[in-house]
Amino acid sequence: MEVRDTPISGVYEIYPRIFNDDRGYFLETYKQDVFEKHGLPTQWKQDNQSFSEAGTVRGLHFQQGVHAQAKLARVIVGKVLDVCVDIRKGSPTFGKFHAVVLDAALQNMLLIPKGFAHGFAVYEDAVFSYKCSDLYNKDSEGGILWNDPELGIEWGVANPILSQKDQGWPTLKEYAEISGGGF
Repeated sequence: MEVRDTPISGVYEIYPRIFNDDRGYFLETYKQDVFEKHGLPTQWKQDNQSFSEAGTVRGLHFQQGVHAQAKLARVIVGKVLDVCVDIRKGSPTFGKFHAVVLDAALQNMLLIPKGFAHGFAVYEDAVFSYKCSDLYNKDSEGGILWNDPELGIEWGVANPILSQKDQGWPTLKEYAEISGGGF
């Protein structure tokens, strides 16, 4: 398993070793000792899985307060652009985002720490899976507008399929004003 730094502190791209043979493949999607060695979260409390059609954009979502979540995201089938936005108050990279294509052929993953909004755009019909460091709590749910022009995220999806909720989140600037400067 290879753990790669990104330009944003605390965000990591993870590439597992894939063992292929005539029967198929095998890989490890989580290994506690490797995560501990790199100082990554090792206590996961919830696993989530979704299916989305190509052209869907989900996000940008987060959990705040005592229910804040780190996430370990990957796709089981398909391909998505996975995006996380730093919303940590006082962070030198506040408002910056990191994006990576998660591809079932590569089985790569993105580790997103607490204090980030998260979303993804579906390039191919996808089964998306992610571990969470805390349980979902509806009262702690928040979001940032997916197409906030100040973020400048190039989602790579024309005419995205969106939920009503995802169309109504505040911009990052509005969120910062409401929250007193961020997460």
